Amino acid sequence: MIREEFEQLLEEEFPNAIPEKFRPHIKNVAFLVEDEPSAEVRAAEGLQEGETLLGLYQGIPYPMRGDLYGMGTTMPDTITLYQRPIEAAAVEDGMDIRRVIRETIWHEVAHLFGMDEHTVRHREQRRDIKE
Repeated sequence: MIREEFEQLLEEEFPNAIPEKFRPHIKNVAFLVEDEPSAEVRAAEGLQEGETLLGLYQGIPYPMRGDLYGMGTTMPDTITLYQRPIEAAAVEDGMDIRRVIRETIWHEVAHLFGMDEHTVRHREQRRDIKE
């Protein structure tokens, strides 16, 4: 899939991934697409050979932002989706790529709202049971 098609899917799946009541709170966040995690990201995340990421949130989670957050120039937080690992996961798991993108967006936005990895994975399991 070419990058533009992938980015279009990200844009289309965002409203499906994030409940409407939370969307207005997603401010000063840039959504990026890269082919795969860089060597620097892999090292920072402690990824072993054969491990990868589908997405990565980088920034200051909302619960940690103080009253002065945003005063002056504040660089946006970023949520990066990694196209090749997402495409591979869709094939490997026999899932529609839209669903993998949607779940990756949800996962990374959960980090933006302050959930740690354990909490995010627990909530994902609860979401899977409901579906």
